[in-house]
Amino acid sequence: MSVQQSYHALSRLFEYPQEREELLTSYDALSSYLRRSGIDSRTHLFGEMLSESSLAELQEDYVARFDFNPAAAPYLGHHLYGDNQKKGGYMIQVKQEYGRHDFEASAEELPDHLGVVLAFLAHLASRGEDAVRREFIEKLVLPGINKLLGSSVERDASPWLTLVEAAELLCSADCREEATC
Repeated sequence: MSVQQSYHALSRLFEYPQEREELLTSYDALSSYLRRSGIDSRTHLFGEMLSESSLAELQEDYVARFDFNPAAAPYLGHHLYGDNQKKGGYMIQVKQEYGRHDFEASAEELPDHLGVVLAFLAHLASRGEDAVRREFIEKLVLPGINKLLGSSVERDASPWLTLVEAAELLCSADCREEATC
């Protein structure tokens, strides 16, 4: 498993759950990469929820966690800027990076959705654009993830939060390889 595959697997876990098998496959790939890379995470809590829940329960929990809880919404621009003009500038910057690197973002989500951002990181990794990926992480990803974690960690025990934590751990570890972030 590569860093590209781990970003891809994690991005899939942030999508609205459609199939349990797909979730299990993505979770297994992510947790395997984290273990082999020596990255200590709490994703086992998500794995436990995944193994104990039906698809309908996962869908209900996903909506409750991400759609009805603004403090946990997976939109990085929202956490960085709220709803002001700076958020628009952030979104434009993210979309420009996507375009510069021939990435087709999902039309179903906003460009700052954590799942879309992680898919872009997987895209950059697959193209060997490590320096670009790490700069994007440093400037546009980690600040938003850290704000998201800061707004929800203290009052949120949801297993979905462990995926946000995993995104932070994965991005930070990726940057440490070149000591850029």
